[in-house]
Amino acid sequence: MRDFPPNHYERAFENWLIDNHIQYIAVDEHKRAAFGRLKIKSFDFLLYPGNQQIIIAEVKGRLFRGTSFAKLTGFECWVTTEDVDGLTRWREVFGPGHQAIFVFAYKVENIDVDFNGRAVYDFDANRYTFFTVRLDEYRRFMKRRSPKWQTVTLPADKFRKCAVQMQKLLF
Repeated sequence: MRDFPPNHYERAFENWLIDNHIQYIAVDEHKRAAFGRLKIKSFDFLLYPGNQQIIIAEVKGRLFRGTSFAKLTGFECWVTTEDVDGLTRWREVFGPGHQAIFVFAYKVENIDVDFNGRAVYDFDANRYTFFTVRLDEYRRFMKRRSPKWQTVTLPADKFRKCAVQMQKLLF
């Protein structure tokens, strides 16, 4: 387990994993020195979903301020190029039998939201939903968002095509 308190998005996701009986290891990025000279950005979780590949997961917390999930609009999905490079390298380090994903943990800001049949998770007086995009799909469709901040994002139509709720990936 971690020696530091994760942010509320990571806590919500970790509790979702516990509630759904998904085996996992939470990674303490402060202990990455254990990998010697590897200068790779840490990821957040290793997931062990039954008979599937082991999943290297990077959680990205975002706010959802919309009122409907019907068309999957209003979902920020930007990451840093360091996030993309880090997940790519970790997948190489771990080798075959591992896949890498971004978990977008959205905290729902509005009270009255049409979830359009999608799963929502209540945690610590907040509502969250978890969408995931596989690293390979993210890399294929990503576009530069900000050269200054070294961020990339998925165009909205590509997010709608690639994003699946966490439950569909694991169950």
